[in-house]
Formats: sequence, C-alpha cells, structure tokens
Amino acid sequence: MNPPRVRQGLVLGMSTLAFTVCFMVWMMFAVLGVPIKELLQLNETQFGLLAATPVLTGSLVRLPLGILTDRFGGRIVFFLLMLSCVLPLYLISHATAYWQFLALGLFVGLAGGSFSVGIAYVAKWFEKENQGFAMGVFGAGNAGSALTKFLAPALIAAGSWQLVPKVFSAILFITALLFWFLTSDNKAHRSANGATLAEQLKSLKDPAVWRYCQYYSIVFGGYVALALWMTKYYVEEYGFTLQSAALLAACFSLPGGVLRAVGGWMSDRWGAQSVTWWVLWVSWICLFLLSYPQTQLQVQTLNGPLDFHIGLNPVLFTVLLFIIGIAFAFGKASVFKYIANDYPQNMGAVSGIVGLAGGLGGFVLPIMFGALVDLTGVRSSAFMLLYGVVWVSLIWMYFSEIRKRPLLGKQPQTTSNSFSSIAQGEDHVGS
Repeated sequence: MNPPRVRQGLVLGMSTLAFTVCFMVWMMFAVLGVPIKELLQLNETQFGLLAATPVLTGSLVRLPLGILTDRFGGRIVFFLLMLSCVLPLYLISHATAYWQFLALGLFVGLAGGSFSVGIAYVAKWFEKENQGFAMGVFGAGNAGSALTKFLAPALIAAGSWQLVPKVFSAILFITALLFWFLTSDNKAHRSANGATLAEQLKSLKDPAVWRYCQYYSIVFGGYVALALWMTKYYVEEYGFTLQSAALLAACFSLPGGVLRAVGGWMSDRWGAQSVTWWVLWVSWICLFLLSYPQTQLQVQTLNGPLDFHIGLNPVLFTVLLFIIGIAFAFGKASVFKYIANDYPQNMGAVSGIVGLAGGLGGFVLPIMFGALVDLTGVRSSAFMLLYGVVWVSLIWMYFSEIRKRPLLGKQPQTTSNSFSSIAQGEDHVGS
C-alpha cells in the first residue's frame, strides 16, 4: 500500500489531469464551433447557443454530483462520469445537422460536472491550512481550455474538424482508466451521517452561499464564456486565421487555469475576502477598457477635418485579456477557499451549488454575447455586459462584507466582548 503522502500526491495529480482533460472536452466548441458555424451558416446567437450547450448540462449536474461525492466518494463518481462522456463525444464526428450538435453537446457537457466532484475529493485529502493551495492546483485543470486551443486547431489543420471529437474521446477514455488505477478511496471522507438530499440543500438558506454564487458566476462563468467566445472574436474582429486566433485566445485561457494555484496560496495567506475584492476591481478596470468599440471620429479644425481612430489594437487587447485571465484565476481559487472555511463537512453540496451558478453564468453569457452582437452590431458589447455585472458585484460585496472588515489580513483582536462577538459573526458570514 502506498504511504499516505504518496496517495495524497497521486489523488491530487491524477484528479488535476482528469479535470484538465474534462475541461478540454467541455470547451471543445470554442474552436470546433468556428468551422461548424461556417458549415451550417449560423448567426451569432446560434453560435453562442452551440458553444454554450455543453456548459448547460455541465452546470446543472454539478449540484447532484457534488452530493453524490459527499455520500459515495469522489473516486467512483469521477471515473463513471468520464466514461459516460466517451461515446457521445465520439458521435459528434458523425453529426451533420444543427440539432444533432446541440443534442450531443448536452451529453458531452456532463464532463463539466467533474469540477464539483474533484474539488471535494481533493480537498478532503489535505489539511485545512493547505486546502487553498491544493484546490488551486486542482483548479488549474481549467487550463484544459487552453489545451483545446492548442490541440484542436492542429487536428483540424491535419485532417478535418471530425478528427477533433475522435481524438478527444480516445484521450478521455485513457485518462479515465489511469485515474481509476492510480487513485485511492477513503471511506472516512464520505458523509458520516448519511444526510438526505433535503438536509444537504439546507445550505441554500444561507445568504453567504448566494453571495459566493454571484462571485463565482463572474470569475468562472465569465472565464468560460470568454474562453468560448475569444477565438471567434479574434477571427472576426481582427481577421486572424483560426490557428492564430486560437493561440492568442489561449493567452486568456492558460493563465486563467494554471495560476489558480497561486490564487489558492494567496487566499491561504491573506484571506478569501481580500483576494476576491481586488480581483473584482482589476477585472472591472480591464473590462472598461475592453468595452470601448472601434471608433472613427472626425473633428473639424481650422485646417479642415481631422480623422481619429480610437480602439484597441490586437496587442493591447491581448494584454488586457491576459490580465483578466490572471484575475479570474485568483478569484476562482478565493471563492472556493470561502467554501472550504465555512462548509468543511458539506463541501460537496455547497461546491455543487456554487459551481452550478458559475456554470450557468458560462451558459447564459455566450448566448447573450451573440444576441447583443446581432442586435447592436458591436462586438465589444460582450465586454460591456461583463463590465456591468462586475460593477453590481462590487457594490454588493462592499455593503455585505468590505465595509465591515479590513481589506488585508484577519480581523484584529479587541478587548470588547460585544465587539468580539460581532466580529466572529461577520467572520463566519464573510469568510
């Protein structure tokens, strides 16, 4: 039998690999959707629905999968989940009609539920002081979105778009087998009291859970939406080829995944609240700059008309997108540090609820992006929408948390018993 530290390392390493592959599959239409859009002559809204369809089922199953993980353990749930996606993923290569892509996309989207399984599975193998970092390492599997952008264009260039789902299904099947044979189970990590579904869903009555859902709908839902949307955005806004556009879009997807571990470490050190607050501020500023559309201005001067062009060039656009990717990576880790602090015995259910909210954000936003482009003709309207959502979240977070506590570090000690009681209560709500 492997020593505890070895088993701990294998659980973290294989769970991260499995989540990376699942996320790669989940984000497949970010690249695959571009040739399908041309093949089927889809409009922007139809493309948004195609790209977001897997996100819908991946979001809806997060809560039940999180509850199943609490009751039966993460190893068996994760393994069966991956196997269930292999066949529908392969069948996408034989789809010819729009409804077929949507239907198969719903089944493939189950892979997105792997997060609520893996995050609870991994967290229970680590001590509380290291949970933030461990969950951040696992969450780095979000980099599977960047892996899609590296691998899928190469497969399309080497053969055709049909090659992508065939190769991805083979990779997912092999990963599932490796995960099963290299990981371990610990019955002590399952719910000892055999809580019912109704009992586990009582956490929905906690207002803090709804606040964490709002934060996660931005840092994860916004990440998923932009990861799905940016390849096409580069193609249509700046005229890049599919391969170049996917590579540039990876500048957002890659840091948005791999730097999540850094966000976990920061949350362990400075607290989830502080990290989340600054993440929202940085995102808000960058989204303001990204929202400005390409604009032509003509000013009448004494010497005649003077033309100006205002807009982001591809370099500056990519830099701002890169910064948002980093901020979202830190934010995804900080939100789950909140959950690990407040709900250690019910983490699967709560992470499923919060993950559901984040995933639904990732489903709704691409459709809204497409609808806004169809209505306004302005591609940067996607960033205008996100800018407004972040602005609302900053206001909510300020009045519910920030004005009651310091921005960095822990709540200072006081000699007043009444003040200590209040501070402790706020610590529980805002952690």
